[in-house]
Amino acid sequence: MKTKWTLDSSQSDVLLEMRRSRTAYMGGNTNKFDGYVNIEDNEIEDASVEFSLDINNKNESFQSIDAYLQLQDFFEEDEHPIISFKSTSFQKVNQNINFFKGDLTIKDITRVVELDAEFLGENIYNGEKKVAFEIKGNIKREDFGLDFNSFNHSSGAALGKDIKLIANLEFSI
Repeated sequence: MKTKWTLDSSQSDVLLEMRRSRTAYMGGNTNKFDGYVNIEDNEIEDASVEFSLDINNKNESFQSIDAYLQLQDFFEEDEHPIISFKSTSFQKVNQNINFFKGDLTIKDITRVVELDAEFLGENIYNGEKKVAFEIKGNIKREDFGLDFNSFNHSSGAALGKDIKLIANLEFSI
């Protein structure tokens, strides 16, 4: 029997992380998450994930640990407040390992990225059936014009070349 699970926005979140303790957490209460997973006989048939993250959000759902370089400024939040991802393909490798390919847009620049998706399992919470995924990937910040130059971080090299994206997504029936 094939079952379509939908993404539960309130139980999903995304973490963006760069070397040198630049960390931002974006929860599902103030950001848009959408998608589905089709599961047949406990096997994933296909999946689609889409999310839009508002980095212009000033409440606790978007936090930067380092006061020197706020990620909101790094992403030029006033001109480009939305980070979005829309999957274009899903490939199942084995029971727990899968790959998403999709379009990631940061600062109005869209690039195709590949993300790893680990199926974390199925359980029942408050009477609802749930499945969870952790989606991870490294994004080359220069591909999206995410440059930062300062006296302490010449050429931005001290920040690292990649941004780590970790999305914890929960689906329910």
